[in-house]
Amino acid sequence: MTRVLMILLLLVSAFAHASDFSSVETKLEAAMNADVRSEAEKDRDRNRRPVDTLEFFGLRDDMKVVELLPGGGWYTKLLAPVLAENGELYVALGTGRVEERLLNQEGFDKVKVTAKEARVFRPEGSRTYALEIDGLGVEDADIVFTFRNYHNFGPEGRTAMNRAVFDALKPGGVYAVVDHTRRHMEADNDENRRRMDPLRAILEIEAAGFDFVDFSDLHFRPDDELRYEVGRKTVTGNTDRWTLKFVKPTD
Repeated sequence: MTRVLMILLLLVSAFAHASDFSSVETKLEAAMNADVRSEAEKDRDRNRRPVDTLEFFGLRDDMKVVELLPGGGWYTKLLAPVLAENGELYVALGTGRVEERLLNQEGFDKVKVTAKEARVFRPEGSRTYALEIDGLGVEDADIVFTFRNYHNFGPEGRTAMNRAVFDALKPGGVYAVVDHTRRHMEADNDENRRRMDPLRAILEIEAAGFDFVDFSDLHFRPDDELRYEVGRKTVTGNTDRWTLKFVKPTD
């Protein structure tokens, strides 16, 4: 009887998850076809697989979400419409481009810019950025995303970012991290400066207090030899990327 009950509970849980994401998927598909996205952005959908990626991380449309380092807003243009009605979206760190070009457009007025006092800068002679931050200015977030940005910071900057994310999330909240893969223990060189060792990332993020709970091979690319800079014509758009899910403990 107990075994039957467990199976039923698992089935109910699986059905509930599928039901939760169905509304997200509908909104995502509409956002992916929106005119605000350029053809170049749409062309990247097949490679970046946003629907599968966001489903893996457990996005729902009623969540409080933070996107770190949104760049030109590739993911912001997808997250904002999904969360507009029932959720909240915050962007933090390196938000200049989305503030100038996106957040003043129709449908993006609900996106909030936070951690405005944080300072992202590259020290003289450094290959990576430093980060001075006193928190993300958000409490009880459900998910914090960072896509292909973890490598931008040096060890101290990554430590500061991970601590700020930990403080911003609610217990049980998700830290969702995707980045270009570097070979394990490989020394810095001119070709790997925009890649990150996933094992190192796991250890650093766990050191901030997170539990490493899952990974996905959605962005595994066997043709990427991990030898070349991610912007090279021979590899760009086909880089191997790790996709890691961390959770803030509930106790």
